[in-house]
Amino acid sequence: MTGFRMMPRPVVGGLAVGLVLVILALDLARSGAPDLFAAPAPFALGSGEAPTGAHCTGS
Repeated sequence: MTGFRMMPRPVVGGLAVGLVLVILALDLARSGAPDLFAAPAPFALGSGEAPTGAHCTGS
């Protein structure tokens, strides 16, 4: 493979980070920012929320 030149690692890393930032920007532009006050609790340990929809709720 004469003439094939590999890109340096910093260039590849920069391109990868740039691609992730572009994907995040497109997602944010399409769906909008999340409302953190309306989001469910990340862990329901002691949050006071009753479980729903699981096999242990009896419904």
